[in-house]
Amino acid sequence: MPTPRVKLDKQDPDVYKHLVSVSIAVADAAADAGLDRRIIELVNLRCSQINGCAFCLSLHHADAVKAGVTEQQIAVLPAWREAPSLYDDQTKAALDLTEAVTELPGHRDANCAYERAADILDAAQISAVTWAAITMNAFNRVSIMSAHNVRPR
Repeated sequence: MPTPRVKLDKQDPDVYKHLVSVSIAVADAAADAGLDRRIIELVNLRCSQINGCAFCLSLHHADAVKAGVTEQQIAVLPAWREAPSLYDDQTKAALDLTEAVTELPGHRDANCAYERAADILDAAQISAVTWAAITMNAFNRVSIMSAHNVRPR
């Protein structure tokens, strides 16, 4: 019988509230940087796909659709490089940077991803995408380690 998981958000609600506050600040920074909410939701989904976080995938799928991301863009997201016509240049730059933040490649690969992003995104947008990926990765880890359940809709 598996050991029951501590629900981190319930065990330390003040810490979790601070993480939520960070995510709100990141969303504000992204909006201030002129990034469409659809890009941030695709960042959230891509982090969650890489990390295998079912809870966050379920949550952000609904948020992405609400923001206007198409079902086709969501379905193809794991292979976004193979369907470049589905994503604009800004989105592709954000996804490339997101993967570098999430997978933490070697410095050379990270530098390449950053340089590709810098060709399309300005400093505020790079910062917002990077913070969005960092924050989503934190939420993924909270949900995975807490074994948050995905409930049918």
